[in-house]
Amino acid sequence: MAEVIGVRFKEVGKVYYFDPDGQTLRKGDRVIVETVRGIECGEVAMSNREIDDEQIVKPLKKLIRIASDDDSRKFDENKQKEKEAFAICTEKIEKHKLDMKLVDVEYTFDGSKILFYFTADGRVDFRELVKDLAGVFKTRIELRQIGVRDEAKMLGGLGICGRPFCCSTFLGEFQPVAIKMAKEQGLSLNPVKISGTCGRLMCCLKYEQDAYEHLLKVTPKAGAVVETKDGTGTVTEVNLLTGTLKVQLNSRPEAAPQVFNRKEVKLVRDAKIKVNRDEIEAFKGIE
Repeated sequence: MAEVIGVRFKEVGKVYYFDPDGQTLRKGDRVIVETVRGIECGEVAMSNREIDDEQIVKPLKKLIRIASDDDSRKFDENKQKEKEAFAICTEKIEKHKLDMKLVDVEYTFDGSKILFYFTADGRVDFRELVKDLAGVFKTRIELRQIGVRDEAKMLGGLGICGRPFCCSTFLGEFQPVAIKMAKEQGLSLNPVKISGTCGRLMCCLKYEQDAYEHLLKVTPKAGAVVETKDGTGTVTEVNLLTGTLKVQLNSRPEAAPQVFNRKEVKLVRDAKIKVNRDEIEAFKGIE
């Protein structure tokens, strides 16, 4: 076991562990720590806590200090500089006629590097742009291409549910989302209904997936053969949440399907939920 604090460098970013070096920190405290990018100012997202050694990425770096008033002032100044750098970089991109969209700018705390985040459809030759920016800012310049999910996380906005994006409010890391999840949850395979503003599958498809996977294990699927009190039949429709099934009885092929609860039937042969090749092709761009 090791005592750690969790530090976040973006408002809704990944939490990294650091050694508190004997100090007691509270959630919301600003701290100065050393990262792979250099000296950074972050916010404590998790106060002192003991965790298993297996959860730690070693070596565990120690806290340098709790941020002073001067540190906080410098941090706020960097935020103002980022806005100015954004405007300058946008102007330089237009000057060099590059097919890229600037999304965000980030200064390291000590000012030793400026990171420019951008999106582009393909690879971009930005060597001349880097030289131009280095000449203006007189420091190390790094341009980093990001995906559309990261862009949505940085910019924020409202989802189709009417609420702020999950990724920009509480999701620290993106979870893999697949079209099979939408199919298993019985959602309409309509790109407009199951994709977010970023154009990719909605992150919230992941939230209830574990519950749906459990229900799929205990509920016959559409196409399954079951034994009912009225005889054998084939499941034509399933409501996973209520546990009700519509069964077309073999003895009454012309009659309407009968409704049963999953507890009232015995599974003879189950079916499988598959994503066919046409569906894979149709949703290739949004996974």
